[in-house]
Amino acid sequence: MQIEGHEVIKNFRPGKIVLPVLIGIGVALYLLISNFDKEAYEKISWTWYTTFWILLAVCMMVIRDVAYMYRIKILSGNLISWRRSFPVIMLWEFASAITPTMVGGTALAFFILNKEKVNMGRSIAVVVTTSFLDELFFVLAVPLVFIFVGKANLFISLDPTLSGPATEAGSIYFVFWLGYGIILAYTLLVAYALFINPRAVKWLLLKMFSLPLLKRWKTNAYHTGNDMVIASGEIKSQNSSYWLHSFGATIFSWTARYMVINCIIMAFITHGLHENIVIYARQLVMWIFLLS
Repeated sequence: MQIEGHEVIKNFRPGKIVLPVLIGIGVALYLLISNFDKEAYEKISWTWYTTFWILLAVCMMVIRDVAYMYRIKILSGNLISWRRSFPVIMLWEFASAITPTMVGGTALAFFILNKEKVNMGRSIAVVVTTSFLDELFFVLAVPLVFIFVGKANLFISLDPTLSGPATEAGSIYFVFWLGYGIILAYTLLVAYALFINPRAVKWLLLKMFSLPLLKRWKTNAYHTGNDMVIASGEIKSQNSSYWLHSFGATIFSWTARYMVINCIIMAFITHGLHENIVIYARQLVMWIFLLS
């Protein structure tokens, strides 16, 4: 895994970073300019109320990153200080944004943690546990969203013919729960590997990826299985405080991330508590599609 991290660093040259960043900025500017509505813009009345909510949105972004910093500090066994956790999180976030998450971002995360004097075993445990906690947040949050918000407020069918049970399989509702099921299965598999029997999961992965259609990824499956075994050995000895603090930080980080949108909307359009909860819940639904 350390070799993979070095390979990523070799490809992480300024020339290869600047181009995708410029393309992204260019596309964003094009979409902003092409969809700019002058009349709608002139109707905006910038008040102290607007300023308050925009500043609150910035505060939510700060809370998100501080929660990430606290989590990485806890997961590393306090080997990473508050001061060093900031560049670690910023580099990790940047790498995840400009590279495929399952390749570049993850591989670079191992390298970053290793450079902070975190041994490879603990680095693997940190990365695997971080992924597990993020997925666990969605697994637990989605049922709560359905209980308190309800299907009718989350899914607005564009075609009324898709509301019946006979056509449910073709609706966005079915696709959503399919995505949730995949995330749930992945989370349960990782939980079993981390806390119960990592070698059984490694064996299962190798058997699955020995099939003709999946054989090309067998090496990756082998490394993933090894990572699970190493991570399990690192975290099994952790106490309840370790998990409460790290998962609490995960809840704060994801909640603050989604509240940014709520704050920006509130800056220009006043909504009540119920409407804000619905907006927040719909972001969760959208993220399930993106994850799956």
